[in-house]
Parts: sequence; C-alpha cells; structure tokens
Amino acid sequence: MIIHKSAIKRARQNLKRNNKNRERSSRIRTILAKFNGTISSGLKENIVEDLRNVQSELMIAVNKGVIVKKAAARNISKLTRKAKSVLG
Repeated sequence: MIIHKSAIKRARQNLKRNNKNRERSSRIRTILAKFNGTISSGLKENIVEDLRNVQSELMIAVNKGVIVKKAAARNISKLTRKAKSVLG
C-alpha cells in the first residue's frame, strides 16, 4: 500500500503514462495494418498518403518515447521499400 503523498502522485502519473503509451502503440499497429491493406489492394493513390501517415505516427511515437528511434527508422525504411516495389 502506498503511504507517501509523492508516491501516490507518482503512481497516478504512471497509470496515465501507461494508458497514453498503450493508445499510441495501438494507433501505430492500426495504421500499419491499414497501410498493409492498401499495399495488398494496390491502390497507388492511397499508398503514398498512407505511407506519409505511418511515418508521421512513428515519429510522434519516437518523440513521445514510446518506441526507439532506430526501430522507427527500420520500420519506415521497410515500408518505403515495400511501397516502391508496388509503385514500381
């Protein structure tokens, strides 16, 4: 049981951060799934737009500390290569 006032506040902050980070991770997974769906459908107009959205969300997650910068860079690189192969 938490007794100190500062520890109670810290626990509250941790719960808030945990929930926000979980939302951000979920949003990234959703956008990645949408991008992969666009790739498989082959709609060239939407591929560029969805790639831009994925890159934006990944960089926001990096700035917020949800994922590591190099992991985001790897994902962006992989998705860009996938988009280029479809766009040809």
